Amino acid sequence: MTEKLVARLPRIGDRSDRGPVVAVVRLHGVISPTPTPLAARGVINATTAETPLTRAFDHDRLVAVALAVNSPGGAPTQSAMVAERIRELADKRGVPVLAFCEDVAASGGYWLACAGDEIYAHSSSMVGSIGVVSAGFGLAGLLERYGVERRVHTAGTRKVRLDPFQPENPEDIAWLKDLQGQLHEQFVGWVRQRRGGKLTGTDDELFSGEVWTGLRAKELGLVDGIGTLRAVIGERYPDAEIAVAAPKRPLLARIGVGGPGMSTADRILAAIEAVEAKATWSRFGL
Repeated sequence: MTEKLVARLPRIGDRSDRGPVVAVVRLHGVISPTPTPLAARGVINATTAETPLTRAFDHDRLVAVALAVNSPGGAPTQSAMVAERIRELADKRGVPVLAFCEDVAASGGYWLACAGDEIYAHSSSMVGSIGVVSAGFGLAGLLERYGVERRVHTAGTRKVRLDPFQPENPEDIAWLKDLQGQLHEQFVGWVRQRRGGKLTGTDDELFSGEVWTGLRAKELGLVDGIGTLRAVIGERYPDAEIAVAAPKRPLLARIGVGGPGMSTADRILAAIEAVEAKATWSRFGL
C-alpha cells in the first residue's frame, strides 16, 4: 500500500507533466540611462532590463518570448542596447520573440518592438515616431533679469555647445542637426533590418517621425497583426504557461516619493526628471 502511494507522488526534477512556457518581459516606461526615484511609470535601460530578459530566456521549457512594450521612447543608445541584448539572447536560445505594442510604442519604444520577430499592436495603439528629437530650455534672459553673472571657463572651444544660459549659436544648431541626422539613419537602418520587405509605406511617410494607430501601422507594414498578448499567445501556444518577468522598480519609485536621505539638489533633479518623463508621455496624450 505504502509503495503504491509513494509511486504516485511527483518526484523532484520530474517535469514530464509540465507544459511549455512563453516568457513575458514587460518593457514599460521612458527609456533613460538615469532612473529617477520619482518616475511613476518606470524607466527602461540596459541595466533595468538585464535581469528580466535573462530570467525570461533561461526558462528550461521555453518556446517563445513575448515583449510587452509600452514606451513613448527616450535615449537612443539605451534603446539600441536593450534591443541588441534581446536579439543576442534570442539567437543564443533559438526561440521566436513576439513584440506587443500596448498604449504606445513610439520612437525608442518602437526601436524595442523591432527586436521582435513579429510585432502586434492593438487597433488603438500608437506606433511609430521613427525620428529623433532634442528639447531644452532657453534661459539666456533669466540671469540678466536677476542680475546674475554666469562664468564658464573651458579648455576646448566646443565644450559648452547649446548652453541654455547663452543665446543659441547657429553653429551649435547645425552641429545638433547633423548629430540627429546620424542617429536617424541608424534608427532607419534598424527598422529596415528588422522589418525588411514587410514595409509598404514610402520613406518620406515611414521615417518622418509620424505616429499612427495600430490599424494604420499594420497597413504600412510596421506591425504584423492586430491583437493582444494573451489572445495571440493563447492561439499560437494554447498549451503554454505564461510566465511574466518584470524589472523591479526602486522602493522610492514604488511609493512615489523621495527618501529622507535625498539632498535638496537630488530632490530638485529628480523632480525635473519626473516632469520630463511626464512630458514625454504627454506627447501621446498619456
